[in-house]
Amino acid sequence: MIRNALAFIKYYRSGKRRGGKQDRRTFERKLERLVVRHVSHVRERSAFYRDWWGSIPSDQWRSFPSIDKTVMMAHFDTLNTAGITKSQAFAVAEAAESSRDFQPAIGRVTVGLSSGTSGNRGLFLVDAQEQAGWAGAVLGKLLPGSLLSRCSIAFFLRANSNLYESVRSRRLSFQFYDLLEPLSDQIERIERQQPDVIAGPPSLLRRLAEAVRSGKLTVKPRQVISVAEVLDPLDREYIGQTFGQIVHQIYQCTEGFLGCTCPHGTLHLNEDLVYIEKEYVPGKDRTFVPIVTDFSRKTQPIVRYRLNDLLTESDRPCPCGSPFTAIERIEGRCDDIFIATNSGDSSSGEEFVTIYPDFVTRAIIGASPAIAQYRAIQTGLDQWTIELELPDDQRSMTEDRVRTAIAALCGRLRCRTPILAFSPYTHEAGVAKLRRVERRYKR
Repeated sequence: MIRNALAFIKYYRSGKRRGGKQDRRTFERKLERLVVRHVSHVRERSAFYRDWWGSIPSDQWRSFPSIDKTVMMAHFDTLNTAGITKSQAFAVAEAAESSRDFQPAIGRVTVGLSSGTSGNRGLFLVDAQEQAGWAGAVLGKLLPGSLLSRCSIAFFLRANSNLYESVRSRRLSFQFYDLLEPLSDQIERIERQQPDVIAGPPSLLRRLAEAVRSGKLTVKPRQVISVAEVLDPLDREYIGQTFGQIVHQIYQCTEGFLGCTCPHGTLHLNEDLVYIEKEYVPGKDRTFVPIVTDFSRKTQPIVRYRLNDLLTESDRPCPCGSPFTAIERIEGRCDDIFIATNSGDSSSGEEFVTIYPDFVTRAIIGASPAIAQYRAIQTGLDQWTIELELPDDQRSMTEDRVRTAIAALCGRLRCRTPILAFSPYTHEAGVAKLRRVERRYKR
């Protein structure tokens, strides 16, 4: 228990500091030492990594072959250092999902199950000390006020976990809201709670904001935090205007607590917890795929794990002065990069052109202020479905403007303009994560 308390305090203080005011070069030298020490520990404890890295020295860790979710899940039994098998972990996690009793643990190790938007569900393991460290880091970085202040937190998620419950204390009241429950029940309950902090997917936060605007809900939180889904500019503006404040973000997945916003609302990578290498993508300035090494976790080590996300670095320093990398936005997943046919007037010689999610988003929401919500789905090569939520009397005109905007985008990218099918917006906040830009077409 003492070790857990010390871990909580250590990470809480580190979270509060956000790297301090040290220069980036000094900070990177410190990170290098932390990663090398962590890698040496993992090599001793994890049979998988020991074999995976072979004879490559720990101080040359950037030369290690990377892993991804497929590799991690295929070698789960020998990758983790707790001796827990994949079948054991899945059995515990799926039982919790079925019963909606979210206390899944094997001994002192908490078991979690990712939502699996790609159809490939992942597992994560954290021991009690790592759980205490996670709670300290989250509260240090995001809690309004100090630990001595009373704070009521409402957390909307698909599934609860011992990990999330670990933020509860005598002064912090934490209530979990199951996204499977009807929205009307959730509104009644949160109205009674009147929380200081509301955290949830932006699709759900938007529904709460709509309830506030309609007078069905009167909550006035001190902080609103977006989790689990990409925060689209359209949603950020709507939610922020409704609650009269910056919408903060947590960037977290099975692979770690990767980022969160500072008081200025800038999303920073949590480089006091993870080292992130940047694999820059062609044709998109400052945009990269992150390769994550989490040096704060030992039960399920994450070393050179290539994510499927697209992140765009900020082109200006954040006023907060933190040395942590500032992110302009999380664009989405690599799987959701649209593919278009080359129009024939490009000198690249490539048969296909890539269209990044951010390009699609900006074209649609820039077409008309009447668009309240949208989804863009690539259903075939050069075939897109555009779902729009907007007044019926503006539908025809707005659809024409979206066609024009997408045609202009394709003209700039020198690709064939897709055939567009329009339909009303259909997504309901709940179990399924909202993906504003989604590619269903597979080459």
